Amino acid sequence: MSDKQSCAFRTTIGGQALIEGILMRGPEKQAIVVRGPEGLVIKEEELRLIKDRYPILGLPLIRGSVTFLDSMVKGVKALMFSADYFPEEEAGAEEPSKFEKWLDEKLGNEKMEKLVIALSVVMAVCFSVGLFMLLPTFLASFVEKVTDSVLARNLVDAALRVALFMSYMIAVSRMKDIRRVFSYHGAEHKTIFCYEKRLELTVENVRAQPKHHPRCGTSFMLVVIIVAILVNTVVFALFPVDNVFLRMAVQLLLLPLVVGITYEFNRYVGGHDNPVTNFLARPGLWMQNFTTFEPDDAMIEVAIEAMRRVIPQEEGKDSW
Repeated sequence: MSDKQSCAFRTTIGGQALIEGILMRGPEKQAIVVRGPEGLVIKEEELRLIKDRYPILGLPLIRGSVTFLDSMVKGVKALMFSADYFPEEEAGAEEPSKFEKWLDEKLGNEKMEKLVIALSVVMAVCFSVGLFMLLPTFLASFVEKVTDSVLARNLVDAALRVALFMSYMIAVSRMKDIRRVFSYHGAEHKTIFCYEKRLELTVENVRAQPKHHPRCGTSFMLVVIIVAILVNTVVFALFPVDNVFLRMAVQLLLLPLVVGITYEFNRYVGGHDNPVTNFLARPGLWMQNFTTFEPDDAMIEVAIEAMRRVIPQEEGKDSW
């Protein structure tokens, strides 16, 4: 973890890889930079945090779920923005269907965009929860035909969750288009490291930085699964539930707590540098072997442009 220790400070600025672009989010605003056919396309937005209007949503354990959903919504919007500048021959664009035309006519562009974003977020959450949490629980229930051991069932459940998540991430990382997105992910990490070391944001300086970052959002997903395993094990040990569908329902109810604990865990690990936190960060760093690849210089230029636009004028305002 020598690279992490050599940083002059830790920033709260984070990012997300897009289609031929990067979303960078600072304490005051976010910037989307996409390399379109005619050059860089830039979109800046002032950040309006919901916790500023409703302070209760910024309390520990509660803020995790709020931040997660807010990041997903902004992430989907950014992806849609970047997709608009993806060449049509590569994107395989087709004529809108009759249903799409009807929606556009009835709802209008703005309302339809909000509907698409909402549906995308709901589908993404349902897919993740269903595949990595509910499906393993259902499959693990078949262990009861062999043994009545709750421990055996929990171990199989945990193993299936981790195996499914790892298999999915490895399979996705082998897709050509996704690999480019993950290369932009690497550019994002390298640029943040360069900024944290207070080096000048140049392609040469950024290129030399590591592509694995201890405060990566991908690590968050892995930790969510691990925390869910621990929380479910404790809850079902104290309050045994035999019916598999009831267990799945309880897991859904516990999900906000799981996300909240994970968020606080990541904040603590990201803000401290000691043997314990370094050890706890290792699974997430290892996971980045499949979600973060080396970028080319053009990708680094995009990341630098996005970073420069979200650095606050007041020094230290983005300190972790």
